[in-house]
Amino acid sequence: MTTTDDVVKAKRSLPARIAARTGGGALRVFLVLMGLFWLMPTFGLLISSLRGASDIAASGWWKVFTTPAQITTDNYERLLENEAITDSLVSSVVITVPATLLVVIIGALAGYAFAWMDFPGRDWWFMLVVGLLVVPVQVALVPVSKLFGQIGIFETTIGVILFHVAFGLPFAIFLLRNFFAEIPRELLEAARLDGAGELRLFTRVVMPLGGPAIASLGIFQFLWVWNDMLVALIFADSESAPITVALQRQVRQFGNNIDVLAPGAFLSMIIPLAVFFAFQKQFVSGVMAGAVK
Repeated sequence: MTTTDDVVKAKRSLPARIAARTGGGALRVFLVLMGLFWLMPTFGLLISSLRGASDIAASGWWKVFTTPAQITTDNYERLLENEAITDSLVSSVVITVPATLLVVIIGALAGYAFAWMDFPGRDWWFMLVVGLLVVPVQVALVPVSKLFGQIGIFETTIGVILFHVAFGLPFAIFLLRNFFAEIPRELLEAARLDGAGELRLFTRVVMPLGGPAIASLGIFQFLWVWNDMLVALIFADSESAPITVALQRQVRQFGNNIDVLAPGAFLSMIIPLAVFFAFQKQFVSGVMAGAVK
C-alpha cells in the first residue's frame, strides 16, 4: 500500500533527495571544506605579507610551512614608513565613512517619506529613483567631471564623496523604502495618536525597527566605496587618493616593492572584512527580512 510519504518522496527531485540524505555531518564537513578553500587566497596573502621580498620571489607562500623562519614583521614596519600607503589609508577612511553615513541618513529619510508620507507625485518620483538604479557609473564620468571642474571640486576629496553619495542613494532609497513599507500601519497610527510628529515617529519607531536593513545598507555602501578604484582614479588627486589607487601605483613597480605591496593589499582587504563580520548578525537579518513577511 502506497503511503503519502512515499508519494512525496517520489515527487522529490534527485538533488532534493541527495540533499536530504546528506544533510547531516557530511554536508557540514563539505561546507567547512568549501569555506576553507574560499579563504585560502586570503590566508595566502597574509602569509606573503609576512615574508621577505626575496622569499616571495623565490617560492610560493606555502613554503613557509617547511621554513617557518621566513615569517617576519619587517614588511609591516616598512609599510608604516611608506607615506604613500599610510596617507592613502587615511584618505580611504576620510572618503568611505562620510560617503556611507550620508547615504544611510539621506536614504533613510527619503525611504520613510516614500513609504509613509503623502506628497504630490510620490509614486512618479519613486519610479524615477528606481530608474536611476540601471544608470551605469561610466555614463556619468564625463559630465560629472565637467560639472565638478566648473564648481571647483574636481580632484578633491569632497568630489569623490559626492559622487559616491549620488550613485549610492538610488539603491539606498529603494531598499529602505521597501523595508519601511512593511512596518504595520497600526503601529504608526498609534504613535501619531500619542502625539508623535513625523520626526519623532521616524527616530523613535521607524529607525529602531529598520536597524537590520540600515546595517545591511551601511555594509553594502562601505564595501563599494572602500573597494572602488575607478571613481578615485578620475576624481581624486595624488594627495587624496585612497588605498586602492595607491596599490595600483605600487603594482607598476611590482618587482621593486613587493614587500610593501603584499601587506598593503592585506590591510586594504582586512578592514572591510572586519566591518562585515562586526555587523554580520544585522546584515543577515536585513537580507532575510525581505524574504519572510
